[in-house]
Amino acid sequence: MKNKLAALSFVLSAAVIGLTLSGCATYKLGSMLPPEIRTVYVPTFLNETDEPFIEIDATRATVQALQIDGSLRLAGSPEIADSILKVTIVGYQLEPITYDTVRRTAANEYRLLISARVLLTNSKTGAVIAENPLIQGESTFDVAGDFTSSKARGLPAAVRDLGSRIVPAVVEAW
Repeated sequence: MKNKLAALSFVLSAAVIGLTLSGCATYKLGSMLPPEIRTVYVPTFLNETDEPFIEIDATRATVQALQIDGSLRLAGSPEIADSILKVTIVGYQLEPITYDTVRRTAANEYRLLISARVLLTNSKTGAVIAENPLIQGESTFDVAGDFTSSKARGLPAAVRDLGSRIVPAVVEAW
């Protein structure tokens, strides 16, 4: 009886493991890009917001995120690149999170949201490789001193977050 239970337990365990692993059969680690796409050219992002110069910081942060990821090598010009990453910043929002307990209309902390539209194309054919109409990066910052300086302290984390979301959106495109 013990041998039959042990055999049945072994068969059931093997079946569960087999079913679990079969679900992972088509999963692929790393880049999901076509094999001919190895390099990317990243022009300075377009900025459709009223916030000046955020496109420069956002471009720099995304280039750094691409370098860290390593799935695509950066190309210095579109002529030598396999792909082109075009990003348009479409939103810059400040949302109050916490308010002063004495002056109830004065915010102490804000969330900074930066929204972007992303398009990765094959530089030779113009075919769309990956596209995402809305990717957001965010950060929070405390208001200390003047508001402009406070916003400037929140920007680096928001653009880093945006870049870290753009890269997987194009490299791991399904």
